[in-house]
Amino acid sequence: MTELHLWLRHEARSTERRTPVVPDDARRLVEAGAELTVEDSPQRVFPTREYEAVGARIVPPGAWLSAPRDAVILGLKELPDEPARLTNRHILFGHAYKQQPGAPALLRRFAAGGGVLLDLEYLVDDAGRRLAAFGFWAGYLGAALAVLQHRGRLTAPLLPTGRDELDETLRPAPGDAEFTALVVGALGRSGRGARAAFATAGVDPARWDLAETLDLDRAALLAHDVLVNCVLATTPVPPFVREEDLDDPARRLRTLSDVTCDVGSPLNVLPVYDRTTEWTDPVRRLRKEPPLDLIAIDNLPSLLPRESSVDFSADLTPQLLDFGVGGPWGRCLDRFHLASRELGLTKGESGRG
Repeated sequence: MTELHLWLRHEARSTERRTPVVPDDARRLVEAGAELTVEDSPQRVFPTREYEAVGARIVPPGAWLSAPRDAVILGLKELPDEPARLTNRHILFGHAYKQQPGAPALLRRFAAGGGVLLDLEYLVDDAGRRLAAFGFWAGYLGAALAVLQHRGRLTAPLLPTGRDELDETLRPAPGDAEFTALVVGALGRSGRGARAAFATAGVDPARWDLAETLDLDRAALLAHDVLVNCVLATTPVPPFVREEDLDDPARRLRTLSDVTCDVGSPLNVLPVYDRTTEWTDPVRRLRKEPPLDLIAIDNLPSLLPRESSVDFSADLTPQLLDFGVGGPWGRCLDRFHLASRELGLTKGESGRG
């Protein structure tokens, strides 16, 4: 493998329990010759000592701020607001290429420091297919929370758990009323996860994908009790649910779970809310009568941190073992430079290649 100093950072978000590399895969990286630095993190689902046992050097949380410039900083969710200059190569889900709020500010921080964003959402193969994703577990949890809310069994604050424990709460109980459900984007990773959760809950959802959304029957969509949106739009499409639909007297829809959470982006297919929901307050009522409840949590897989981390790490580690300037990582770099040019940043300002 190319000489690599990989620096696994502590996640700034308090509800982020996942890790992109689990200890077993960290061992593979070290044995392949990678230098691995791991920040201590009391919230990470895998104890720090397990990384130390496989040869990682342990440093305090946030030590990446003084990491050597050749270190590649690896994380999942957003970076802290400081520093203003980002000098390293960073691997994370940046959410910076679809005109999301805060995206220009993030890219300018990379430009100011000469660093690079290698966005995990754009780590793709030659055919454009994602090589590492949390989609299945995002869909599973999006549907699971929708079921629990619709059945009156969702409690707050949400807490991380394991799949066996979650499935026990999902299974139908005596007295549970039947309801209709719809998964939009049913054939993708998230859609498959949502369908699996509904199956555990004893619900057979309707399945819509590209064909159904190209010629959207909005009345049919609103006629379902529960909707789980798993569509990750890459080009603008007409919204699936509009503000006026919420006041449609024929609306049967009562629970809306948005797995994608593209809030603030022009690609948002559910432009009926302006902020995500949180673990402490996972449900927002969009309409009182007839009621309509929204679930829109943007780190759903962290509720099943061990299962989701193991799967993601298994996908990502082969890509890290082949880390370099070409292939999937080269495509990540090209996408970063394109976004920087679209902001008017010069080549010299938009990070080294």
